[in-house]
Amino acid sequence: MATPRRRASDLSDVSARPVAAGISRRRGAFAFSAVTLAGLAAIAVVAARSPEESGHYPTCPFLAVTGLFCPGCGSLRALHALAHGDLATAWDRNPLAVLLLPAVLVAWAAWGLRLLGRRAWHPSRIPAGWIWALLVVVLTYWVARNVPGWTWLSPA
Repeated sequence: MATPRRRASDLSDVSARPVAAGISRRRGAFAFSAVTLAGLAAIAVVAARSPEESGHYPTCPFLAVTGLFCPGCGSLRALHALAHGDLATAWDRNPLAVLLLPAVLVAWAAWGLRLLGRRAWHPSRIPAGWIWALLVVVLTYWVARNVPGWTWLSPA
């Protein structure tokens, strides 16, 4: 049985694959570097300029319009406290942000490991049930921190 002859267009497709993979890897490395530098710059700014002092950062739009706290209210102050090593104050400002920060760091580290060619966890492998559970947790937290008498969840 004779093997089929390859056309010139087939050969160009085969030779283009490594180039496309190289471009994709460079774009991924650039994106990872850009996100890392932007994150470090944001942390440096929040560490240097306290969100406790008025005039440095805008007010939460949801809080300004409704007078209610959103799930992210207090996150800047929590990040400021964490940047200064004050876990207790960070917890007082936004416990959900403190709890979710390690997950963000794990996702970032896994992204970097995948770019290095290592096998690492990928966010697309999270079961749908876990994503729905996270949504329920965030929505429950959002409501609970606005319940009268539950001031321990509001950003002090």
